[in-house]
This record gives sequence, C-alpha cells and structure tokens, in this order.
Amino acid sequence: MAKRVGSQSDQPFIKLYRELTYRWTPWEVWQDFVTMFACSISNAVEKLHFDDREAMYLKRIQKYNAKEQEIFPQLAAEVVLALEKNPEQDFLGKIFMELGLSNDSGGQFFTPYNVCQMMAEMTIGNVVPQVKERGYITINDPACGAGATLIAGVHAAAKPLMKAGFNWQNHILVTAQDIDYTVALMCYIQLSLLGVAAYIKVGNTFTEPMCPKDTLENYWFTPMYCSEVWTIRRLFKGKTLL
Repeated sequence: MAKRVGSQSDQPFIKLYRELTYRWTPWEVWQDFVTMFACSISNAVEKLHFDDREAMYLKRIQKYNAKEQEIFPQLAAEVVLALEKNPEQDFLGKIFMELGLSNDSGGQFFTPYNVCQMMAEMTIGNVVPQVKERGYITINDPACGAGATLIAGVHAAAKPLMKAGFNWQNHILVTAQDIDYTVALMCYIQLSLLGVAAYIKVGNTFTEPMCPKDTLENYWFTPMYCSEVWTIRRLFKGKTLL
C-alpha cells in the first residue's frame, strides 16, 4: 500500500500535484507552479517587471498540454483556500518538506511553524509604541525560506496592533531575502495572499545584501506593498523602504 504524504487538509493539493508528475519530475512541476503563481501575482499589481515575468510565465506554461495547464490554477486555488482557512501556517513550506523537495545536501530544512510561533511570541512584544512614533515597524529575515518565521512574526505583531485599533496591514512591513529562487517565491506568494506589505529579494544575503542602490531586478513586491498607504510612504522614503 502506498504511503500517504501530507495531512488530510493537504490531500487535495497533493492529488492535483501528482497528476502533473507522470510526464515531468516532481521538482520541475513544483518550480514551474511556484514561478507561474508568483508571476501572476506580481503582474497584477506592479508593472516594473511585467514584460520579463510575462515571458517567464509563458515559457513555463507552454511546455504543458491543455489538460495539464488546467491543473495549475486549481493548485493556486488550493493554496488560497488553505491560507484563508488557517492564516497562521506555512502551507507551502510544509508541503515542500512532506514531498521531499528540499535540498538536504545544502542544509535546507524549514523550521516547523509551531517553533516559529514560539520564537515570535518570545521576541516580538508590544509594537504599538513604535507604530505610534514611526508609523510602521519592519520585520526582516535574511534567510526567509518559505516565510514561516515571517508569517509567525507578522501575526505576533498584529495582535497588539489590532487590540489598539490599528489596521495591521498598514503598519507592518516585511523585508526578506533568500538565495534559493524557488523558496523565496514561495515566501512571496504566501505573504501576498496573507495581505502583508512586503518585498523579497532573491540573492545571497552575504554577497548581495539589500541596499538602496539595488536595481530592483531581483525584487518581488506584494500587492499590499503596492497599495496607496505604502506608495505614499515610498514617496517620502525613496524607491523602497529599506
């Protein structure tokens, strides 16, 4: 009997995903799905990279047949539904590990979300005074993976803000970076769907850290970061809020 992978709530996603792995390798399908999903989100809200990301999307989708192409939006819908049902989770990271897609030789292992929650609760206190003074707080992760630590941190910071009557989406900014292109986009997708103002850079944090002189070529901006309130802040701070 075949071993079941994933929890019961993950099964619809995994079943759809498996339908694509008969002709293509599991890793290739995952990378294509993540890339196309990220490009779709990015091109809906920011035009700086539109042409390049549209070409990136088309290059990947065109190698699949018509029946296979129909599965990708279904996979995206399952991610949306999962995060709507439970926003406090690392859905993509969990499935990524369960499917054995991580790079073990490179030491790639995602921290379980409950551990991230515990660390966030221990390190993030009442951020209300900082928000009142500055207008927003910034949460950074220089090796973000799929974003579990950031998601936990955002929720830990959002709770006191909501109690104080703030709309946390207007007052929490996430900045993140990862050398692994695919997992960085997994982080981008999840933060985008959770309504977090954020930008993620793909690159080596040690040799290519974020800096104001960056060309933004490898940056991915979430829809909330492109909203009016954050756009106005950027007018006063510069092209990004580094």
